[in-house]
Amino acid sequence: MQATVVVIGGGATGVGILRDLSMRGIKTILVEQKDLAYGTSSRFHGLLHSGGRYAVKDAESAQECIEENMILRKIARHSVEETEGFFVRLPEDDEAFEASWVAACAKVNIPAIPITPAEAKRLEPQLTSRAVSAYRVPDSAVDGFRLVWQNVISARKYGGQALTYTEVTAIDHVNNQVVGVKVKNTLTGQTDSIACDYIVNAAGSWVGQVAHLAGIEVNVKPDRGVLIAFNHRFTSRIVNRLRPPSDGDIFVPHGSITILGTTSSPASRPDDTIPRTAEVAELLKIGQPLFEDIYNYRILRTFAGTRPLYSADPGAAGRAASRNFTIIDHEKDGLKGMATIVGGKLTTYRLMAEKMADKVCAKLDVKAECRTAIEPMIDDAPAADIQAAKQFFPAYTVNRAASRLGPKLAEVVKSMEANPAKRQLLCECEMVTLAEVEAMAADDTSYSLEDVRRKTRMGMGTCQGAFCGFRTVGVVAANDLITGKDAPKLVEDFLEARWNGIRPVLWGNQLREAELMRGIYAAALNIDGAVNHENK
Repeated sequence: MQATVVVIGGGATGVGILRDLSMRGIKTILVEQKDLAYGTSSRFHGLLHSGGRYAVKDAESAQECIEENMILRKIARHSVEETEGFFVRLPEDDEAFEASWVAACAKVNIPAIPITPAEAKRLEPQLTSRAVSAYRVPDSAVDGFRLVWQNVISARKYGGQALTYTEVTAIDHVNNQVVGVKVKNTLTGQTDSIACDYIVNAAGSWVGQVAHLAGIEVNVKPDRGVLIAFNHRFTSRIVNRLRPPSDGDIFVPHGSITILGTTSSPASRPDDTIPRTAEVAELLKIGQPLFEDIYNYRILRTFAGTRPLYSADPGAAGRAASRNFTIIDHEKDGLKGMATIVGGKLTTYRLMAEKMADKVCAKLDVKAECRTAIEPMIDDAPAADIQAAKQFFPAYTVNRAASRLGPKLAEVVKSMEANPAKRQLLCECEMVTLAEVEAMAADDTSYSLEDVRRKTRMGMGTCQGAFCGFRTVGVVAANDLITGKDAPKLVEDFLEARWNGIRPVLWGNQLREAELMRGIYAAALNIDGAVNHENK
């Protein structure tokens, strides 16, 4: 294979760079060792920052956040829910910090509109009555999965290419000039090479490992954050606690659920993403002052991600490390044709991509300007397609399905029109139809049920795959949509991924749900092979 630029890493920053470079006419291939949005870009609270959280400590980051927030509302509106947000101070929080926060927000043009605690309580009835002050800010919720995939859809229109389950095993260079990369398909073991003129290392928490392939050290420290997903949307707005950034002080509504986050602690490795029960218990304790009935809300699952924090100071870690981003040109390390981008936040991913693409274009003597801030990532579905879809989808899910499917909407509608059986819901929790699952499973980047889940959200609702798991594997197996794994292996891998987030919260209604799932898969379907039917 051959490209002008190879981008390593399939999170928001990587796909943002792929989109930007492709739009500028540069032949670009992105490689990702797992699935797109597998890492940090899907393992976060889903907050599109107004910048308020960083206003006091990091004014530059705060200003970037509010500017990018406004841009993403326009270009990625199918991935953004404009919820707005509250900052709420409790009696035990520092009053002096509130004053400095208001001044800091004003300095970087973040609208922070004061409202009375009574008005905040009226708008959010589940909020504590102990609030002493509250402010409205333009926070929003963003779907990381959808955002990443819509960047790829846009990049493909301009010739961009994304290869998943493709790991970089070596960086080739001649006379200290990059000439390409060696890659391995992590599913088949097949090896290949991609010739290129430039490499962008955008591998998030893995950037240090990628840089090491070139004999370069990048001081990145993965920082672990744990989050809780509740099976209730008990707040319609994002609620931040008005105090210096700390653990457990953000509640973010997503669809029918609410996410509480997050923690900050050193990660033992980039993929240190299995939560622990003690961490969940601590988060609940910290979050309760804002929502006092929190222990009565059913927990759906818990999950964790790692932040790629970079600092020139090897001693800086956790919340002491800046949330800003850094671009490192490795020419200073003696290797031409390679740069690393590290740090930052999902809210500023587009800006990070623009700055990185500017650097690459300067090296390649490309004069094209960035257009990612003005061109929507996906076009609105044609009115005729939406109207046709309303005949087959539940009315209130049409726009949601259209944003998931993008350019495949018309194809799915035709499939449902031709065969009424494909209109049935495989996932009632997220309202995902059989036709949608078929379309996404047939995509050349789908190799597992987890890949289908990230594209459709099947398995992410109340039952956590208890019902839609075996339905989906039946559809996939019957139509031979995913090769290389038999049906039992597909469903085992899917269930194990779901269990990673369920194990730490096995109490109350979630324990009952887990027992139902065990009954379906272990007892009825014998998925673990515990029953020897030949001897029965």
